[in-house]
Amino acid sequence: MRRLILIFATTAGLILPFEAASYGSSSGSPEPAAAIAVAQHTMTPTAGDREELRALARKAETELRSNILPFWLTHLRDTKRGGFYGEVENDLKVREGAPRGALLTARILWTFSAVQQQFKDPAYASMARAAFAYLQQRFWDEENGGVYWSVKANGKPLDTRKQVYAQAFAIYACVEYYRASGDQAALDRAMELFRLVERHAYDAEQGGYFEAFTDGWYPLPEGTPSVMGTEEPKSQNTMLHIMEAYTNLYRVWPDDLLRRRLSELVDRMVTRVLDPRTMHLRLQLATDWAPLSREFSYGHDIEFSWLLREAAEALGDPALVARLRPVSVAIAKVAQVEGLDRDGGMFNTGSPDGIKDGSKDWWPQAESVVGFLNAYQLSGDSAYLQTALRSWDFVERRIVDRENGEWFWGRDAKGRVKSKMPKAGVWKCPYHNSRACLEVIARVHALLDEEPAAK
Repeated sequence: MRRLILIFATTAGLILPFEAASYGSSSGSPEPAAAIAVAQHTMTPTAGDREELRALARKAETELRSNILPFWLTHLRDTKRGGFYGEVENDLKVREGAPRGALLTARILWTFSAVQQQFKDPAYASMARAAFAYLQQRFWDEENGGVYWSVKANGKPLDTRKQVYAQAFAIYACVEYYRASGDQAALDRAMELFRLVERHAYDAEQGGYFEAFTDGWYPLPEGTPSVMGTEEPKSQNTMLHIMEAYTNLYRVWPDDLLRRRLSELVDRMVTRVLDPRTMHLRLQLATDWAPLSREFSYGHDIEFSWLLREAAEALGDPALVARLRPVSVAIAKVAQVEGLDRDGGMFNTGSPDGIKDGSKDWWPQAESVVGFLNAYQLSGDSAYLQTALRSWDFVERRIVDRENGEWFWGRDAKGRVKSKMPKAGVWKCPYHNSRACLEVIARVHALLDEEPAAK
């Protein structure tokens, strides 16, 4: 089936030979991203599609404001020691002594900054301010720069390595807080982190970014696994989220070096990380971009399909946007055919031999809703809208926790709730599901031409 998809896409002119053109552009005056976004929304939804889109947007806003956000406002603030608890169990039991991660703090900061811009709620603004303060006070390494991976419950540094993945999310979050609050200190922190990542993590010979460093930004001893559980020098996961962070930063700070690096990263993601034969991201890579893994992640694939479009629009290059549009659609098509179960859920991982992890964690489901809605916007094919609706339906039926709030970690391969996995923790954060709801609301409004998409 994969081979048939790619043959069709190539012969139909959907996928360009990746080596035939540079996908990033570092020259030319940027056209406003909003203008490009509007140009891409030339498709007109049918009357039936319009009703389904409106219903989806209503459901997304209700889920966001009545379930997801109240959970984090109610259960995560540590009023005694400040900041946020490191872990909350599925039954709402708080593990007060659990380590606290920069990733959780940054994602709380991004989430409540983003929703504050949309809804103007004082409770959201307060949560964002608290997250920014905690990120600076407890995770920032004022001596060497950057953020630690984790601290103890009392706020003292625990894992002081400089995981580039964490630096990317700190950039992403600080920019969003600046957009919500106008606090220049947040933008200054984001620019500071950008310069640190470029100074220490950028591969000047091959392009791309290395994974992790010591607290002083020296290479980790050989054989030291990163917190991501791998020893490989590069990963799609880290570079995907650097691209995401740099996209957000470029929206508010059109720096020349930032533009060049974002353009280059878009190019490397499409020409080196994405496998043109399968339309899957290669999970782990050598310094010279040689693939070091056979597995692929359906959630990251579908997430990349829409973040790629976001990066191209931010760069303001209409030709780049046009070239990448069929790439995004082709990635979504493969995820639709290979990664979706009959119940509408997205499997975690696969390999050339078939499904590798048949579990369905919360975040691939959130990214599926956005990714397939994005493919509908780009292609006008209502089949993608129906897939997005099926993804949302799966979330409502199988992922949302109607008793204790928020979303379960996921379902295992037999369909059972992963009840031993936390409701909040180092990796379980409000970012994927809150962002999915915000994206649905903004994209539906853009499609229906009812109000401008909030970007």
